[in-house]
Amino acid sequence: MSKIVLIACVSQKLNKKAKAKDLYTSQLFKYSLAYAHSLNPDKIFILSALHHLLDLEMEIEPYNVTLSNIPKSKRKEGLIVLSQAEKIEWSKKVVKMLSEQTDLQYDQFILLAGQEYIKPIKPYIKNLDDRLHGLRQGERVKCLKANLHEL
Repeated sequence: MSKIVLIACVSQKLNKKAKAKDLYTSQLFKYSLAYAHSLNPDKIFILSALHHLLDLEMEIEPYNVTLSNIPKSKRKEGLIVLSQAEKIEWSKKVVKMLSEQTDLQYDQFILLAGQEYIKPIKPYIKNLDDRLHGLRQGERVKCLKANLHEL
């Protein structure tokens, strides 16, 4: 059984092409990645609204796509929010990519992501550890930060 950590992408990004692990700049992402590494997993992936499943070393351009349900009145200019049908297609692609690199039935998956990224793939993963379940973004940062200091 392998230990796999899945981290969600975030809206704060560099404004130039970079490795996925460096592109995302928010505190939430940085603490999620640091915490993921502290678990000594076999693999860490980023769940990306645009790219589906990213290896940390993959170089990508910045983008402005989200799975989150953000009302039109609160959206940033240029932000693309995936429709329900697009979210279903997104989840199918993520699950297919995961199944090519992991064992969805036997591997342990630790999810460090919001529910928008977890719910669509949850039915396909047997051993799921949703450590941050129910926590809002700021609460997730505090929890990750506290757990890093305890290690």
